[in-house]
Amino acid sequence: MSEPLLSQLAHRLARNVSDSEKKRARMHLLDWLACVAGARDTEAGHVGSAISMKGWERATYPGNALEMDDVHRTALLHPGPVIWPAAMSMGSAGMDQRLDAAVRGYEAMIAIGAACDARHYAHWHPTATMGVFGAAAAFGSLIGFAPVEYANALGNAGSVSGGLWHMRHDDVLTKQWHVYHAVRTGRDAALHVHYGATGPQGILEGPQGLFAAMADAPGELASDGAGWLIDQVSFKPFAACRHAHPAIDAAMELRAAGKLEAPFEVETFSDALTFCDRPEPKTEHEAKFSLQHAVAVVADGRDAKPEDFTEVAIAELADLRAQVSVAEDPAITARYPAHFGARVNGHELVDTLGDPERPVSEDQIIDKMHTLAKWGGVSEAQAAKAVELALHGDDAASIDTMVEEWLA
Repeated sequence: MSEPLLSQLAHRLARNVSDSEKKRARMHLLDWLACVAGARDTEAGHVGSAISMKGWERATYPGNALEMDDVHRTALLHPGPVIWPAAMSMGSAGMDQRLDAAVRGYEAMIAIGAACDARHYAHWHPTATMGVFGAAAAFGSLIGFAPVEYANALGNAGSVSGGLWHMRHDDVLTKQWHVYHAVRTGRDAALHVHYGATGPQGILEGPQGLFAAMADAPGELASDGAGWLIDQVSFKPFAACRHAHPAIDAAMELRAAGKLEAPFEVETFSDALTFCDRPEPKTEHEAKFSLQHAVAVVADGRDAKPEDFTEVAIAELADLRAQVSVAEDPAITARYPAHFGARVNGHELVDTLGDPERPVSEDQIIDKMHTLAKWGGVSEAQAAKAVELALHGDDAASIDTMVEEWLA
């Protein structure tokens, strides 16, 4: 009998994390802090602040509210908003321990998520369904798990995996609550295993397991060989759903060349239409999931920042939105999700800014921190402190204090 999938993954999680992965993790930590800072004054940020919780718990709410959280393409999920609260949730842990925990959390969440198929993504919110695995791995790393403990914790976390997409049809905070639930569930799974609980290590491939219930044709667990999957994660430069980013990116290149002219014809992959074909958005949330609004933003000379998706911007860009048409290109769909592409007025991009093929620089992530901090009402000095702590600091407790202050 072959070794259960979670047992195989558990041995990978127990490897040593190299300095290069820790350096990469610091970039993602800064990116997550930027998202938290930018969303602290949003409805999601207010909910997190109002509930009596520790800083890392409060930060689960604003972490993905701006739709600027990092993303893994083939797993179709956002690791950062789940992994960082889990990795930061043991106050006694030093920075190296937290970075190790994050790398392992990204690994578990992405490895399992990438094995799921289109049916899973059609009904289930992968950041939630896979987030429980990532949080369990991250907190298990902080505790100091052996492989068998990782496997048990992942098994128990996976046994209660869930999170339906229906919430995207309403203007609600369920998406943010999914992140909170994933962090708490995965963390609790690891904690209980630490005190002796055991779990079903065949929960993925078993006859009544996750793959049988949530997917039609699951694949193999993703792997980067001797490396770590965090290196495959993309950063998001624009304040909109990632499915809208290829169109934004293509439109920006046309604008830079002086060739972005109405009418605007957008061709892209089918999921981009499923999630973002919204010609008349009414709310900020809907605008972030509107290809039509995204292209109108660029055509108006804006840079797709948070202020470009507010209700004020929605009203101002109505005429431009009306000149945007969207359609699927089967060839672009065939390359998805390995490549997020789009064509605007004939100008095509195969990969999008922030993807590994078109990476953003450290300076661009630093700029994102300062931009979102200003939007969220965090001082320039605090933004600079966040940059220094995330990229170079060893004082993990200072990050805890900083986030507490932001969300107080």
